[in-house]
Amino acid sequence: MSNNFDYFVVFAEMRTGSNFLEANLNAMDGITCLGEAFNPHFIGYPNSQDILGVTQKQREADPERLLNTVRDHPDGLAGFRYFHDHDPRVLQTMLDDPRCAKIILTRNPAESYVSWKIAQSTGQWKLTNMKRRKAGSAEFSAQEFEAHLTALQAFQVRLLNALQTLGQTAFYIDYEDLQNLEVLNGLGQWLGAEAPLEALDSKLKKQNPQPLSAKVQNFDQMERSLAGLDRFNLTRTPNFEPRRGAAVPGYMAGARAPLLYMPVPGGAEPQVAAWLAALDGADPEALQSEFTQKTLRRWRSDNPGHRSFTVLRHPATRAHHAFCKRILNSGPGSFPKIRKTLCQLYQMPLPKSGIPEGYDAAQHRAAFLVFLDFVQDNIQGQTSQRIDPNWVSQSEILKGFASVGQPDFVLREWDLPQMLPILAGQVGYLDPPAMLPPVADGPITLEQIYDAEIEAKLRAVYSRDYLKFGFAPWADQAA
Repeated sequence: MSNNFDYFVVFAEMRTGSNFLEANLNAMDGITCLGEAFNPHFIGYPNSQDILGVTQKQREADPERLLNTVRDHPDGLAGFRYFHDHDPRVLQTMLDDPRCAKIILTRNPAESYVSWKIAQSTGQWKLTNMKRRKAGSAEFSAQEFEAHLTALQAFQVRLLNALQTLGQTAFYIDYEDLQNLEVLNGLGQWLGAEAPLEALDSKLKKQNPQPLSAKVQNFDQMERSLAGLDRFNLTRTPNFEPRRGAAVPGYMAGARAPLLYMPVPGGAEPQVAAWLAALDGADPEALQSEFTQKTLRRWRSDNPGHRSFTVLRHPATRAHHAFCKRILNSGPGSFPKIRKTLCQLYQMPLPKSGIPEGYDAAQHRAAFLVFLDFVQDNIQGQTSQRIDPNWVSQSEILKGFASVGQPDFVLREWDLPQMLPILAGQVGYLDPPAMLPPVADGPITLEQIYDAEIEAKLRAVYSRDYLKFGFAPWADQAA
């Protein structure tokens, strides 16, 4: 028996040939496959009471107990089949364990979907005697198939990413490979089987060997629907921005108000912080901040009925603010090293420090466009400079929030005069103060330089934000 693995898992789905694969694994000397060990509705097989003495009730109370029992199987190498909707509590344990052999069984999702629909209609999930075969056909549903495909792909991506990040590999096998004795013996050799198979298991029969056109009632509709699927994801906007954390230390909670502000860097932090403090007649310094995940959990526990929110800013306003505060400015909060890079490598028409005498709108517009060129390269991973949160995509910032909890409200900056009073009212503040108007960035305002070229450039840089959040052109939003 191989010393490489302590147990194995077959990652598969319904109607991918996993029963046939299991039958052949069990025919190998020293290999035991124990069915769907972590199926939430039964243990191992529909009529089984236990696996190796562990009952379904015991498994539900302690899934690791069953995992350890399989690992300690006395007669060779044991394992089981695991589908995407099986007990999620053991998945990460298996993925993290290099001593767990991962077998990934796949099948054309259209074939597996049709097979699943036929099995549903006939009630026949296995076939060992052709005389008992129940004929059936499937009715294709585009919406149902898309959900089926999305679930399969999401699970496969999770498996792939886990293997990549943990430096592991898996034995990939396709439905069509199951009829290849050499492939199955290669799998057995990889697992450490004591001897090769002499022949494939002959008990299980293929239930629906006809082509799809003969098995689907509305095959023409299926063809049209599948033709509309973007199989290669050609319309996807590539995203090379690194995943971001939740940036919990930047969160702000009211001095007493049970409101939690989760800022998007480069946004409306000063105005929102001032408003949040004014709810309790306090200064912004009185806001609770510098959270850790532990103190954030405590705050949430101590403030039942709390609300959390964040504020999106139009990409044009946000990018111009970042340019003025971080690049054009040479005082506190500026990024002089990045400005130097912009001057040297991007020929930005500015000195390496300060604002030149006679600086006008034309120079400001030219320098801002250079900055946008840099940001586009930067967030696509094409520069050596850090991808700063002040100009990273807002959609990435919001994704980062998810690790500690998404905000209850995602507000747009221009809607704050109407939305903040509603938010305050939800936590009992019925006469909230008005929010201070934003201070225009200078010395040249965005209004003085904005045109169609700048809008087009912004859409190229922040295409995902425009798409996800429905931003209109800045001129329309500012009107």
